[in-house]
Amino acid sequence: MRSKFDEQLMELNKEMIDMGNEIIVSIKMAIEALVSKDVDKAKGIMEHDREIDRMQKKIESICFDLLIQQQPVARDLRVITAAMKMVTDMERIGDHAADISEITIMMGEDSEIERFSHISNMATETMIMLNHSIEAYVERNQVKAEEVIAHDDVVDELFDKVKSDVIDLILKNPKEGEEATDLLMIGKYFERIGDHATNIAEWVLYITTDLKFDEHLD
Repeated sequence: MRSKFDEQLMELNKEMIDMGNEIIVSIKMAIEALVSKDVDKAKGIMEHDREIDRMQKKIESICFDLLIQQQPVARDLRVITAAMKMVTDMERIGDHAADISEITIMMGEDSEIERFSHISNMATETMIMLNHSIEAYVERNQVKAEEVIAHDDVVDELFDKVKSDVIDLILKNPKEGEEATDLLMIGKYFERIGDHATNIAEWVLYITTDLKFDEHLD
């Protein structure tokens, strides 16, 4: 019975890693589409979000099977609980990639995104957070998870600068208010992605703290 349980746990871990890689691809493509004003690429990201939703459902199904059929011990229960919480954050990150892409499509080739350097910086920093939060999960790396959580302050500070840029733009040229609002929304989506990456890192700490405690008992 335990060997079957371990196999399912390994499958859960693999599916979590695969989904993590897929959301990294989505965000990377969303950033590229935004910067290059590539409407076709943006449309592809919105289609890709359906695959991420499918992966979420598969992971949740594995978790429910483990909980209902296998009766996990406390240590395994923490891993399964964390996975169920993390997969929700990952799915939301995929949604935000699609949201950013939808705005990219609406703005089209006339977008002046290059004038908002702080948004590009936010994209870079959230990508770092996302990559490291997934790596922290794969490696069960507590230090890396803590670094992700601390890094969220950088993204928040950049979002404050984006808001200031938007206000300045509207004051100087009210006619550009619509695009300024779109760019503010993009900044908000990146800020939320940073929050979700932080949540993932916090669940990694939840897992790794328990693992360290168990090792001490051994």
